[in-house]
Amino acid sequence: MCLGVPGQILTIAGDDPITRMGRVNFGGVVKEVSLAYTPDAVVGDYVVVHVGFAISRVDEKEAEIVFDYLRQMDELDEIGVRKKDDEVMR
Repeated sequence: MCLGVPGQILTIAGDDPITRMGRVNFGGVVKEVSLAYTPDAVVGDYVVVHVGFAISRVDEKEAEIVFDYLRQMDELDEIGVRKKDDEVMR
């Protein structure tokens, strides 16, 4: 299954829109992702990430809804994100 996961941008590096990268927090797991497809994204924004690329911006409420669905489906461990009140998986 292909999955886009929401995360919050912590930092942004680079000025060139094509090579701009961001450190994104996925519920405790931080990964480096390309921001080439989301040139208007800024630090603090939530983005949906698929295969290392931020593909769209979402608001915080929408991001939490997605995380709640993933928790209910018990899919957070598969993508390496902590479950509520648990340690970080992977």
